[in-house]
Amino acid sequence: MPRKYRSRVMAAIHETAADLHRVGGMDKKTMRKFDALCLTPIQKMTPQKIRALRAREKASQTVFAAYLNVTPSLVSKWERGEKHPQGASLKLLSLVDKKGLESVA
Repeated sequence: MPRKYRSRVMAAIHETAADLHRVGGMDKKTMRKFDALCLTPIQKMTPQKIRALRAREKASQTVFAAYLNVTPSLVSKWERGEKHPQGASLKLLSLVDKKGLESVA
């Protein structure tokens, strides 16, 4: 999935920092600071938000899970608050929130 930057300037800054990190000119800690500064933040999702998002898309837990490439039981656990989406799943949920379920099809 392509990265989403706050602006074109931030994209250029981040790409330069990433190149420096790749060649050993910048440590991980500093690179994480550049990530936080330049990349659009992904917001955590509450169980209610996930349930409402799935309902908005008129999808069952099984269908929703298939689009997100996770198990239906994991979607159920997210909606009950037993687990919380992270990483790629959280990014996909954010994308679905902004652009709809078809955007991840």
